[in-house]
Amino acid sequence: KVNCIIVKDLSRFGRDYIQTGKYLRQILPSLGVRFIAINDNIDTLKESCNDLAVSLKTIINDAYSQDISKKIRSVLEEKRKEGLYVASFTPYGYQKSEENKNQLVIDQSAATIVKDIFKMKLDGMSAAKIADVLNEKGILSPVMYKKQNGYAYAKGGYITEDNAKWSATTILRILKNEIYTGTMVQGKKTTYNYKLKNIIKKPKTEWVYVENTHGAIISKQEFDLVQNILFLDTRTAPCQESVYLFSGLLICADCGSRMTRKTVTYKNKKYFYYYCPTGKKGCTSSHMIKEDELVACVLESVKKHISSIISLDNLLNSVEFERMNQSIVQKYGKEITEIEQTAEETKEFKSLLYENYIKGILPKEDYRMLKQEYTQKQEIAEKEISALNEKLEKELWHNRKEWIEHFKKFSNITELDRNAVIQLIQSVKIFDNKQIEITFRYQSEYEETVKLFKAKKEVM
Repeated sequence: KVNCIIVKDLSRFGRDYIQTGKYLRQILPSLGVRFIAINDNIDTLKESCNDLAVSLKTIINDAYSQDISKKIRSVLEEKRKEGLYVASFTPYGYQKSEENKNQLVIDQSAATIVKDIFKMKLDGMSAAKIADVLNEKGILSPVMYKKQNGYAYAKGGYITEDNAKWSATTILRILKNEIYTGTMVQGKKTTYNYKLKNIIKKPKTEWVYVENTHGAIISKQEFDLVQNILFLDTRTAPCQESVYLFSGLLICADCGSRMTRKTVTYKNKKYFYYYCPTGKKGCTSSHMIKEDELVACVLESVKKHISSIISLDNLLNSVEFERMNQSIVQKYGKEITEIEQTAEETKEFKSLLYENYIKGILPKEDYRMLKQEYTQKQEIAEKEISALNEKLEKELWHNRKEWIEHFKKFSNITELDRNAVIQLIQSVKIFDNKQIEITFRYQSEYEETVKLFKAKKEVM
Protein backbone atom coordinates (compact mmCIF):
# COMPACT_ATOMS: atom_id res chain seq x y z
CA LYS A 1 0.00 0.00 0.00
CA VAL A 2 2.98 2.34 0.58
CA ASN A 3 5.08 3.28 -2.43
CA CYS A 4 7.09 6.22 -1.04
CA ILE A 5 8.60 7.27 2.31
CA ILE A 6 9.59 10.92 2.83
CA VAL A 7 11.56 12.19 5.85
CA LYS A 8 13.16 15.49 6.81
CA ASP A 9 16.61 13.90 6.98
CA LEU A 10 18.09 10.41 7.16
CA SER A 11 18.41 10.46 11.00
CA ARG A 12 14.58 10.72 11.26
CA PHE A 13 14.28 7.37 9.53
CA GLY A 14 16.86 5.57 11.68
CA ARG A 15 20.19 5.96 13.48
CA ASP A 16 21.28 2.31 13.48
CA TYR A 17 23.52 2.21 10.42
CA ILE A 18 23.14 -1.57 9.93
CA GLN A 19 19.32 -1.57 10.03
CA THR A 20 19.05 1.68 8.07
CA GLY A 21 21.39 0.35 5.37
CA LYS A 22 19.42 -2.91 5.17
CA TYR A 23 16.15 -1.03 4.61
CA LEU A 24 17.60 1.33 2.01
CA ARG A 25 19.47 -1.34 0.02
CA GLN A 26 17.33 -4.47 0.44
CA ILE A 27 13.90 -4.19 2.01
CA LEU A 28 12.55 -1.00 0.42
CA PRO A 29 13.87 -1.72 -3.12
CA SER A 30 12.45 -5.28 -3.00
CA LEU A 31 9.04 -3.84 -2.13
CA GLY A 32 9.28 -1.12 -4.76
CA VAL A 33 9.21 1.67 -2.18
CA ARG A 34 10.88 4.98 -2.96
CA PHE A 35 12.79 6.72 -0.15
CA ILE A 36 13.40 10.47 0.04
CA ALA A 37 15.41 12.38 2.71
CA ILE A 38 14.90 16.07 1.87
CA ASN A 39 17.72 17.85 3.73
CA ASP A 40 20.25 15.13 2.89
CA ASN A 41 19.31 15.21 -0.81
CA ILE A 42 18.69 11.47 -0.92
CA ASP A 43 16.24 9.96 -3.44
CA THR A 44 16.55 6.24 -4.20
CA LEU A 45 14.66 6.73 -7.48
CA LYS A 46 17.42 8.93 -8.90
CA GLU A 47 20.66 7.48 -10.17
CA SER A 48 22.51 10.46 -8.69
CA CYS A 49 21.93 9.09 -5.18
CA ASN A 50 25.45 8.62 -3.76
CA ASP A 51 25.60 5.25 -2.01
CA LEU A 52 28.88 6.10 -0.24
CA ALA A 53 27.48 9.39 1.09
CA VAL A 54 24.43 7.55 2.42
CA SER A 55 26.67 5.03 4.22
CA LEU A 56 28.76 7.78 5.80
CA LYS A 57 25.67 9.66 6.96
CA THR A 58 24.19 6.55 8.61
CA ILE A 59 27.49 5.86 10.43
CA ILE A 60 27.65 9.48 11.65
CA ASN A 61 24.02 9.34 12.81
CA ASP A 62 24.72 6.12 14.70
CA ALA A 63 27.82 7.62 16.36
CA TYR A 64 25.80 10.69 17.37
CA SER A 65 23.13 8.46 18.95
CA GLN A 66 25.80 6.59 20.88
CA ASP A 67 27.35 9.85 22.12
CA ILE A 68 23.96 11.20 23.28
CA SER A 69 23.28 7.92 25.09
CA LYS A 70 26.57 8.15 27.00
CA LYS A 71 25.91 11.76 27.99
CA ILE A 72 22.38 10.99 29.21
CA ARG A 73 23.61 7.99 31.23
CA SER A 74 26.33 10.16 32.75
CA VAL A 75 23.87 12.93 33.70
CA LEU A 76 21.44 10.42 35.25
CA GLU A 77 24.25 8.77 37.21
CA GLU A 78 25.34 12.14 38.63
CA LYS A 79 21.76 12.95 39.63
CA ARG A 80 21.46 9.59 41.39
CA LYS A 81 24.68 10.26 43.34
CA GLU A 82 23.24 13.64 44.40
CA GLY A 83 20.13 11.89 45.71
CA LEU A 84 17.81 13.27 43.04
CA TYR A 85 14.91 11.05 41.97
CA VAL A 86 15.21 10.27 38.25
CA ALA A 87 12.62 7.51 37.71
CA SER A 88 9.42 8.19 35.78
CA PHE A 89 7.03 6.78 38.39
CA THR A 90 7.05 7.41 42.13
CA PRO A 91 6.85 4.59 44.71
CA TYR A 92 3.52 4.16 46.51
CA GLY A 93 3.45 6.63 49.42
CA TYR A 94 5.32 9.42 47.63
CA GLN A 95 4.73 12.03 44.95
CA LYS A 96 7.06 14.35 43.07
CA SER A 97 7.41 17.84 44.49
CA GLU A 98 5.71 20.64 42.53
CA GLU A 99 8.82 22.84 42.91
CA ASN A 100 11.36 20.14 42.01
CA LYS A 101 10.39 17.06 40.00
CA ASN A 102 13.55 15.29 41.18
CA GLN A 103 12.46 15.59 44.82
CA LEU A 104 10.06 13.19 46.58
CA VAL A 105 7.42 14.39 49.06
CA ILE A 106 5.21 12.21 51.25
CA ASP A 107 1.70 11.45 50.01
CA GLN A 108 -0.04 11.37 53.40
CA SER A 109 -3.01 9.22 52.33
CA ALA A 110 -0.88 6.44 50.88
CA ALA A 111 1.80 6.83 53.57
CA THR A 112 -0.76 5.88 56.22
CA ILE A 113 -1.37 2.57 54.41
CA VAL A 114 2.39 1.94 54.17
CA LYS A 115 2.69 2.41 57.95
CA ASP A 116 -0.22 0.01 58.49
CA ILE A 117 1.46 -2.61 56.28
CA PHE A 118 4.67 -2.47 58.33
CA LYS A 119 2.70 -2.58 61.59
CA MET A 120 0.72 -5.63 60.47
CA LYS A 121 3.94 -7.38 59.54
CA LEU A 122 5.41 -6.63 62.97
CA ASP A 123 2.24 -8.03 64.51
CA GLY A 124 2.96 -11.36 62.83
CA MET A 125 0.81 -11.29 59.70
CA SER A 126 2.02 -12.90 56.50
CA ALA A 127 2.21 -10.88 53.28
CA ALA A 128 -0.79 -12.76 51.85
CA LYS A 129 -2.85 -12.06 54.97
CA ILE A 130 -1.96 -8.35 54.87
CA ALA A 131 -3.11 -8.21 51.24
CA ASP A 132 -6.40 -9.91 52.18
CA VAL A 133 -7.01 -7.44 55.01
CA LEU A 134 -6.44 -4.44 52.73
CA ASN A 135 -8.70 -5.89 50.04
CA GLU A 136 -11.43 -6.63 52.59
CA LYS A 137 -11.29 -3.02 53.81
CA GLY A 138 -11.67 -1.80 50.23
CA ILE A 139 -8.33 0.01 50.21
CA LEU A 140 -7.17 0.68 46.67
CA SER A 141 -4.03 -1.10 45.47
CA PRO A 142 -1.10 1.15 44.45
CA VAL A 143 -1.97 1.12 40.74
CA MET A 144 -5.69 1.71 41.32
CA TYR A 145 -4.87 4.52 43.77
CA LYS A 146 -2.69 6.20 41.13
CA LYS A 147 -5.34 5.70 38.46
CA GLN A 148 -8.07 7.23 40.60
CA ASN A 149 -5.95 10.25 41.55
CA GLY A 150 -4.59 10.86 38.07
CA TYR A 151 -0.98 10.04 38.97
CA ALA A 152 1.47 8.55 36.46
CA TYR A 153 1.92 4.77 36.69
CA ALA A 154 3.64 2.01 34.76
CA LYS A 155 1.55 0.31 32.10
CA GLY A 156 1.43 -3.39 31.26
CA GLY A 157 1.01 -6.72 33.06
CA TYR A 158 -1.73 -7.28 35.64
CA ILE A 159 -2.01 -3.53 36.28
CA THR A 160 -3.99 -3.11 33.06
CA GLU A 161 -6.89 -4.83 34.82
CA ASP A 162 -9.84 -2.60 35.65
CA ASN A 163 -9.73 -3.50 39.33
CA ALA A 164 -6.25 -4.71 40.31
CA LYS A 165 -6.16 -5.96 43.92
CA TRP A 166 -3.48 -6.08 46.59
CA SER A 167 -1.28 -9.18 46.39
CA ALA A 168 1.45 -10.77 48.52
CA THR A 169 4.00 -9.73 45.88
CA THR A 170 2.96 -6.08 46.16
CA ILE A 171 3.15 -6.22 49.97
CA LEU A 172 6.63 -7.76 49.92
CA ARG A 173 7.81 -5.17 47.41
CA ILE A 174 6.76 -2.40 49.82
CA LEU A 175 8.22 -4.16 52.89
CA LYS A 176 11.62 -4.54 51.17
CA ASN A 177 11.83 -1.02 49.72
CA GLU A 178 14.39 1.01 51.67
CA ILE A 179 13.15 4.25 50.11
CA TYR A 180 10.52 4.44 52.89
CA THR A 181 13.32 5.18 55.41
CA GLY A 182 14.29 8.41 53.62
CA THR A 183 17.17 6.72 51.79
CA MET A 184 17.20 7.08 48.02
CA VAL A 185 18.03 3.74 46.40
CA GLN A 186 18.46 3.87 42.62
CA GLY A 187 20.42 2.32 39.78
CA LYS A 188 19.09 -1.19 40.41
CA LYS A 189 18.61 -1.94 36.71
CA THR A 190 20.21 -0.96 33.42
CA THR A 191 20.46 -1.98 29.75
CA TYR A 192 23.40 -3.41 27.85
CA ASN A 193 23.69 -0.36 25.60
CA TYR A 194 21.65 2.25 23.75
CA LYS A 195 20.57 -0.25 21.07
CA LEU A 196 19.39 -3.08 23.32
CA LYS A 197 16.40 -2.44 25.59
CA ASN A 198 16.64 -5.70 27.54
CA ILE A 199 16.56 -4.88 31.26
CA ILE A 200 19.36 -6.40 33.36
CA LYS A 201 19.50 -6.35 37.17
CA LYS A 202 22.64 -4.88 38.70
CA PRO A 203 24.28 -6.46 41.78
CA LYS A 204 23.37 -4.78 45.08
CA THR A 205 26.94 -3.53 45.48
CA GLU A 206 26.42 -1.28 42.44
CA TRP A 207 23.17 0.32 43.64
CA VAL A 208 23.33 4.02 44.47
CA TYR A 209 22.41 4.80 48.10
CA VAL A 210 21.97 8.38 49.36
CA GLU A 211 20.57 8.89 52.86
CA ASN A 212 18.17 11.58 54.11
CA THR A 213 17.07 12.80 50.68
CA HIS A 214 13.34 12.92 51.49
CA GLY A 215 10.86 12.45 54.32
CA ALA A 216 10.87 9.01 55.96
CA ILE A 217 7.57 7.13 56.32
CA ILE A 218 9.18 4.26 58.27
CA SER A 219 12.05 4.56 60.75
CA LYS A 220 15.32 2.83 59.86
CA GLN A 221 15.00 0.81 63.04
CA GLU A 222 11.54 -0.48 62.14
CA PHE A 223 12.60 -1.22 58.56
CA ASP A 224 15.63 -3.28 59.67
CA LEU A 225 13.41 -5.18 62.09
CA VAL A 226 10.98 -6.11 59.32
CA GLN A 227 13.86 -7.31 57.13
CA ASN A 228 14.91 -9.66 59.94
CA ILE A 229 11.35 -10.93 60.26
CA LEU A 230 11.18 -11.70 56.54
CA PHE A 231 14.05 -14.17 57.01
CA LEU A 232 12.24 -16.05 59.77
CA ASP A 233 9.95 -19.06 59.33
CA THR A 234 6.64 -17.28 59.84
CA ARG A 235 4.03 -19.67 58.58
CA THR A 236 0.58 -18.75 59.83
CA ALA A 237 -0.92 -21.02 62.46
CA PRO A 238 -3.89 -23.18 61.30
CA CYS A 239 -7.15 -21.21 61.32
CA GLN A 240 -5.26 -18.19 62.70
CA GLU A 241 -4.50 -14.75 61.23
CA SER A 242 -1.01 -14.46 62.68
CA VAL A 243 1.98 -16.69 63.36
CA TYR A 244 2.81 -18.35 66.67
CA LEU A 245 4.35 -16.21 69.40
CA PHE A 246 7.90 -17.62 69.04
CA SER A 247 7.73 -18.71 65.40
CA GLY A 248 11.18 -18.63 63.80
CA LEU A 249 12.93 -17.50 67.00
CA LEU A 250 13.37 -20.74 68.98
CA ILE A 251 16.62 -22.58 68.26
CA CYS A 252 17.83 -25.95 69.47
CA ALA A 253 21.10 -25.33 71.37
CA ASP A 254 22.61 -28.64 70.15
CA CYS A 255 21.95 -28.75 66.41
CA GLY A 256 20.83 -25.19 65.65
CA SER A 257 17.53 -26.27 64.10
CA ARG A 258 14.37 -24.20 64.45
CA MET A 259 12.07 -25.71 67.07
CA THR A 260 8.51 -26.76 66.28
CA ARG A 261 5.29 -26.15 68.20
CA LYS A 262 3.35 -29.27 69.13
CA THR A 263 -0.17 -29.71 70.56
CA VAL A 264 -0.83 -32.62 72.94
CA THR A 265 -4.38 -33.47 74.06
CA TYR A 266 -4.78 -35.17 77.43
CA LYS A 267 -8.18 -35.74 79.11
CA ASN A 268 -9.83 -33.31 76.70
CA LYS A 269 -7.36 -30.61 77.58
CA LYS A 270 -4.77 -29.22 75.17
CA TYR A 271 -1.13 -28.68 76.13
CA PHE A 272 1.39 -26.84 73.95
CA TYR A 273 5.08 -27.70 73.68
CA TYR A 274 8.11 -26.74 71.62
CA TYR A 275 10.54 -29.46 70.58
CA CYS A 276 13.47 -30.09 68.21
CA PRO A 277 12.14 -31.91 65.10
CA THR A 278 15.52 -33.49 64.21
CA GLY A 279 15.18 -35.92 67.15
CA LYS A 280 17.74 -38.72 67.13
CA LYS A 281 19.29 -37.55 63.87
CA GLY A 282 21.25 -34.73 65.45
CA CYS A 283 20.25 -34.24 69.07
CA THR A 284 20.63 -36.23 72.28
CA SER A 285 17.02 -35.37 73.21
CA SER A 286 14.01 -33.49 71.90
CA HIS A 287 14.69 -30.44 74.15
CA MET A 288 10.95 -30.30 74.78
CA ILE A 289 9.64 -27.36 76.82
CA LYS A 290 6.10 -26.27 77.72
CA GLU A 291 4.88 -23.13 76.03
CA ASP A 292 3.47 -21.55 79.19
CA GLU A 293 6.75 -22.15 81.07
CA LEU A 294 8.71 -20.66 78.18
CA VAL A 295 6.45 -17.58 77.98
CA ALA A 296 6.74 -16.95 81.72
CA CYS A 297 10.53 -17.31 81.67
CA VAL A 298 11.00 -15.10 78.60
CA LEU A 299 8.68 -12.41 79.99
CA GLU A 300 10.62 -12.28 83.24
CA SER A 301 13.94 -12.07 81.33
CA VAL A 302 12.58 -9.28 79.13
CA LYS A 303 11.49 -7.27 82.17
CA LYS A 304 14.90 -7.66 83.82
CA HIS A 305 16.75 -6.69 80.64
CA ILE A 306 14.63 -3.56 80.15
CA SER A 307 15.14 -2.65 83.82
CA SER A 308 18.89 -3.03 83.36
CA ILE A 309 18.84 -0.80 80.28
CA ILE A 310 16.82 1.89 82.08
CA SER A 311 19.33 1.86 84.95
CA LEU A 312 22.18 2.13 82.46
CA ASP A 313 20.42 5.04 80.77
CA ASN A 314 20.07 6.87 84.09
CA LEU A 315 23.80 6.49 84.68
CA LEU A 316 24.60 7.76 81.21
CA ASN A 317 22.48 10.84 81.87
CA SER A 318 24.19 11.62 85.17
CA VAL A 319 26.38 14.71 85.65
CA GLU A 320 29.61 12.75 86.06
CA PHE A 321 29.19 11.06 82.71
CA GLU A 322 28.38 14.37 81.06
CA ARG A 323 31.74 15.55 82.34
CA MET A 324 33.25 12.38 80.92
CA ASN A 325 31.79 13.22 77.52
CA GLN A 326 33.34 16.68 77.72
CA SER A 327 36.75 15.21 78.53
CA ILE A 328 36.46 12.89 75.53
CA VAL A 329 35.65 15.85 73.27
CA GLN A 330 38.59 17.82 74.66
CA LYS A 331 40.94 14.88 74.22
CA TYR A 332 40.12 14.23 70.58
CA GLY A 333 39.45 17.89 69.84
CA LYS A 334 43.02 18.81 70.75
CA GLU A 335 44.46 16.11 68.44
CA ILE A 336 42.15 17.10 65.58
CA THR A 337 43.04 20.80 65.95
CA GLU A 338 46.78 20.05 65.81
CA ILE A 339 46.43 17.95 62.65
CA GLU A 340 44.18 20.59 61.05
CA GLN A 341 46.86 23.22 61.70
CA THR A 342 49.48 20.99 60.10
CA ALA A 343 47.21 20.42 57.10
CA GLU A 344 46.62 24.18 56.73
CA GLU A 345 50.39 24.88 56.85
CA THR A 346 50.96 22.19 54.20
CA LYS A 347 48.33 23.84 52.02
CA GLU A 348 50.05 27.23 52.32
CA PHE A 349 53.46 25.72 51.50
CA LYS A 350 51.93 24.06 48.47
CA SER A 351 50.55 27.37 47.14
CA LEU A 352 53.93 29.07 47.69
CA LEU A 353 55.60 26.36 45.64
CA TYR A 354 53.64 27.36 42.55
CA GLU A 355 54.46 31.05 43.03
CA ASN A 356 58.19 30.26 43.30
CA TYR A 357 57.96 28.02 40.22
CA ILE A 358 56.28 30.77 38.17
CA LYS A 359 58.89 33.33 39.29
CA GLY A 360 61.69 30.96 38.22
CA ILE A 361 63.03 30.55 41.75
CA LEU A 362 62.17 26.83 41.91
CA PRO A 363 63.23 24.42 39.12
CA LYS A 364 60.46 22.37 37.44
CA GLU A 365 61.68 19.00 38.76
CA ASP A 366 61.95 20.29 42.34
CA TYR A 367 58.49 21.81 42.04
CA ARG A 368 56.94 18.51 40.93
CA MET A 369 58.71 16.52 43.66
CA LEU A 370 57.77 18.94 46.48
CA LYS A 371 54.20 19.28 45.21
CA GLN A 372 53.73 15.51 45.30
CA GLU A 373 55.24 15.36 48.81
CA TYR A 374 52.93 18.08 50.18
CA THR A 375 49.91 16.51 48.47
CA GLN A 376 50.61 13.18 50.20
CA LYS A 377 51.01 14.92 53.58
CA GLN A 378 47.69 16.68 53.08
CA GLU A 379 45.91 13.43 52.21
CA ILE A 380 47.39 11.67 55.26
CA ALA A 381 46.24 14.53 57.51
CA GLU A 382 42.70 14.37 56.12
CA LYS A 383 42.55 10.61 56.73
CA GLU A 384 43.81 11.04 60.31
CA ILE A 385 41.18 13.72 61.00
CA SER A 386 38.44 11.48 59.61
CA ALA A 387 39.62 8.53 61.75
CA LEU A 388 39.70 10.65 64.92
CA ASN A 389 36.19 11.97 64.26
CA GLU A 390 34.95 8.39 63.92
CA LYS A 391 36.56 7.42 67.24
CA LEU A 392 35.02 10.49 68.89
CA GLU A 393 31.54 9.62 67.65
CA LYS A 394 31.98 6.02 68.74
CA GLU A 395 32.86 6.93 72.33
CA LEU A 396 30.26 9.63 72.89
CA TRP A 397 27.37 8.30 74.96
CA HIS A 398 24.61 10.32 73.29
CA ASN A 399 25.00 8.29 70.09
CA ARG A 400 23.85 5.19 71.97
CA LYS A 401 20.44 6.58 72.86
CA GLU A 402 18.43 5.24 69.92
CA TRP A 403 18.52 1.57 70.88
CA ILE A 404 17.92 2.47 74.53
CA GLU A 405 14.73 4.33 73.61
CA HIS A 406 13.66 1.27 71.60
CA PHE A 407 13.59 -0.85 74.80
CA LYS A 408 12.19 1.91 77.01
CA LYS A 409 8.99 1.88 74.91
CA PHE A 410 8.27 -1.53 76.46
CA SER A 411 9.06 -0.51 80.05
CA ASN A 412 5.48 -1.23 81.17
CA ILE A 413 5.18 -4.62 79.50
CA THR A 414 2.99 -7.10 81.39
CA GLU A 415 2.46 -9.81 78.76
CA LEU A 416 4.12 -11.02 75.59
CA ASP A 417 2.62 -10.60 72.15
CA ARG A 418 4.15 -11.24 68.74
CA ASN A 419 5.02 -7.56 68.21
CA ALA A 420 6.92 -7.29 71.52
CA VAL A 421 8.74 -10.59 70.97
CA ILE A 422 9.85 -9.63 67.47
CA GLN A 423 10.97 -6.13 68.49
CA LEU A 424 12.90 -7.17 71.58
CA ILE A 425 14.28 -10.65 70.92
CA GLN A 426 16.59 -11.89 68.19
CA SER A 427 16.67 -15.55 69.18
CA VAL A 428 16.00 -17.97 72.05
CA LYS A 429 18.18 -21.09 72.47
CA ILE A 430 16.69 -24.10 74.25
CA PHE A 431 19.05 -26.48 76.07
CA ASP A 432 18.48 -30.07 77.14
CA ASN A 433 17.88 -29.18 80.81
CA LYS A 434 15.19 -26.62 79.83
CA GLN A 435 17.69 -23.86 80.34
CA ILE A 436 17.19 -21.00 77.88
CA GLU A 437 19.56 -18.41 76.46
CA ILE A 438 18.02 -15.21 75.07
CA THR A 439 19.81 -12.99 72.57
CA PHE A 440 18.14 -9.60 72.63
CA ARG A 441 18.13 -7.14 69.77
CA TYR A 442 20.97 -4.61 69.99
CA GLN A 443 22.82 -7.13 72.16
CA SER A 444 26.23 -6.03 70.88
CA GLU A 445 25.39 -2.35 71.45
CA TYR A 446 24.30 -3.14 75.01
CA GLU A 447 27.42 -5.15 75.80
CA GLU A 448 29.70 -2.53 74.24
CA THR A 449 28.05 0.25 76.26
CA VAL A 450 28.41 -1.71 79.52
CA LYS A 451 32.05 -2.44 78.67
CA LEU A 452 32.85 1.21 77.97
CA PHE A 453 30.92 2.25 81.04
CA LYS A 454 33.05 -0.02 83.26
CA ALA A 455 36.27 1.09 81.57
CA LYS A 456 35.54 4.78 82.06
CA LYS A 457 34.43 4.21 85.63
CA GLU A 458 37.79 2.60 86.42
CA VAL A 459 39.59 5.58 84.90
CA MET A 460 37.59 7.96 87.08
